[in-house]
Amino acid sequence: MARNRSSNTLVVQQARAALDQMKYEVAQELGIQIPQDGYYGNMATRDTGAIGGHITRRLVQIAEQQLSGGIRR
Repeated sequence: MARNRSSNTLVVQQARAALDQMKYEVAQELGIQIPQDGYYGNMATRDTGAIGGHITRRLVQIAEQQLSGGIRR
């Protein structure tokens, strides 16, 4: 039987703090205020999507650098 797994579940739990830090950094760079209470229901979908998109781009860039031996282009 297939296991129902949320896409929000981290594979490496120790990465949570780094990902949270990245979320706040990206939001600040984009000028988006993240709610202090952690409830994102009042945020515009465009804002949460922009944060997620930038995080994904940054993670892909990190992975590409690691795969290429750390050489930046």
